[in-house]
Amino acid sequence: MSVTEPGTGLVFVELSHPWGHGTPINPGDPDIRIERAVYHAAHGVLSQRITAVMHNSTHLNAPLHMVQGGADLASLPIDLFFGNGVVLSIPKGRWEYVTAADLAAATPEVEAGDIVVIVTGWHEKYSDSQEYFGQGPGLAKDAAQWLIDRGVRLVGIDTAYVDHPLATSLGLHRGGPLMKRLPKLYETETGRDPKVDFPEWTPAHRMLLKAGIPTIENVGGDVAEVLGKRCTLQAYPWRFAAGDACVIRLMALLDPGGAYRIEPGRAA
Repeated sequence: MSVTEPGTGLVFVELSHPWGHGTPINPGDPDIRIERAVYHAAHGVLSQRITAVMHNSTHLNAPLHMVQGGADLASLPIDLFFGNGVVLSIPKGRWEYVTAADLAAATPEVEAGDIVVIVTGWHEKYSDSQEYFGQGPGLAKDAAQWLIDRGVRLVGIDTAYVDHPLATSLGLHRGGPLMKRLPKLYETETGRDPKVDFPEWTPAHRMLLKAGIPTIENVGGDVAEVLGKRCTLQAYPWRFAAGDACVIRLMALLDPGGAYRIEPGRAA
């Protein structure tokens, strides 16, 4: 549920999935390990040790993730991660594409410099399941190009991957399939050859990152509360030198009264 700050009237809306024990993990990745280095009963204090791949739950990808020599998290300008944006409702079913035509028809209209969050409805299926990871929709190449041409600053989506699952290593790319039954399931159910339908590995994601547009996967939380709205979005990553990705706390901010102003920082 959204939270209203009483002093300013600002409304804060959670757009992140929880993170911790039991977080759904990409097929092929090791599970998150959280251990207590010290704990209350023995030491009177709690400190935890974490081992994890950063590509799980709601996370942000820097260009370095797929572009050799691309910008890492720490070198990305901080103004990328806070500002105006849109939350677009583009419902999609199993194995469908989000296309350029879908983006052009969605409201509010995307403007240059926007943070764009695409909601297909698959955040409702977020779970440790073959359906969520293997059968969701993804961005078509023409959708990625449309976003690049509009000059957006950041792109998020409520699916496990920016691309169609069969255009990732879950399918027949880069030593896959990591989800071994997926290509055959697709062929059986659609009558189509996945090698023909998905000849390129992660084309939309690579296009966006090569254009310097960071991406967010697994958008979730209470995103339904801001569907079809223009709002302020914040998606700050860690200041992670040489980091390709990290889990983030993605938030939407609304100002229904229109009276809030940031303090100027002058001495009292």
